[in-house]
Amino acid sequence: MAESEAFTYNGGTVAPGETQNIRYSVSETYLGDPVRIPVTIINGERPGPTVFLSAAAHGDELNGIEVVREVAYGWDHSELAGTLVCLPVLNVPAFIAQQRYLPIYDRDLNRSFPGSDTSTGAKRMAYRIFRNFIEPCDYGLDFHTSTRGRTNMIHVRGDMDDPEVARLANAFASNVILSSSGPDGTLRREASLAGTPTITIEMGEAHRFQRDLIDRALEGVVSVLAEFGLKPAEKVSWPGWRTVIEDSGEKTWLRADVGGLVENHYGRGALVHEGDAICTISDPFRDESIPVEAPFTGLLVGLLENPLVYPGNPLCHLVKLGDTTLRALEQEQGTIERP
Repeated sequence: MAESEAFTYNGGTVAPGETQNIRYSVSETYLGDPVRIPVTIINGERPGPTVFLSAAAHGDELNGIEVVREVAYGWDHSELAGTLVCLPVLNVPAFIAQQRYLPIYDRDLNRSFPGSDTSTGAKRMAYRIFRNFIEPCDYGLDFHTSTRGRTNMIHVRGDMDDPEVARLANAFASNVILSSSGPDGTLRREASLAGTPTITIEMGEAHRFQRDLIDRALEGVVSVLAEFGLKPAEKVSWPGWRTVIEDSGEKTWLRADVGGLVENHYGRGALVHEGDAICTISDPFRDESIPVEAPFTGLLVGLLENPLVYPGNPLCHLVKLGDTTLRALEQEQGTIERP
């Protein structure tokens, strides 16, 4: 059997069979105090791949934090074959402020990778994270939620044209995969381009822990670690049905044409048929109610939570389903979330 290797970062080494909890400096405050992110590195005694799990690149996205913490501190890793790099809070300044973007620089950390050590504050932070804890890994799982006022069903985003990304996405065993390379500067895109196949997992809404989604994501992590041999005693999961929506496939954010108050008629993850009224928008007097109908039969991947809208505000993210997936989903209709 091959020997396990040490994991090395700028400032330290984690030997096989060792676990380290690190507070790693990625920037400084106005007072010159360090801005440090929490990192836990678990290096198994047995050889295997190195996988990172990251969360809170946007500081108000909390579900993924609990997923990464559970993996790092709640699981038995005595039989781990490989290394886990657990990054529960990437964007510490935004996490402390409980907002999406870096309050110090007013920039999106998840548009700043792979970063630069001579550029903006956000890119310097991204550079230190990327070079030390992302680039050395073989695979990556980056956890997100929807932005404030919206919610997502749990699903994966990744470039399915990349065979290793596709393997990773399929192993996570979500029902829905949205295939694209991702915007420039996102962690999953830049890590994949640098040779660390990475997927994004979207789940739920900002500013809260949602235990059902956290538990479902943990099942996905187990499945991924089984697929790549880090947890050889576990099994790779199959979700029962799956749809892969290509970047050029039929999907849309339906938007409000009028301002008012929204009443949703379906929950996230619901199947809606062409012509169904997904929601209704009315004025304060209920003098006029405008139904918003599904333009095609599909799945509500994302949904508005804040019931107040201006014209142009997004209402829901609808993806079209193929006939085979539609039949499988209709057979499972009782398990799909409803209002």
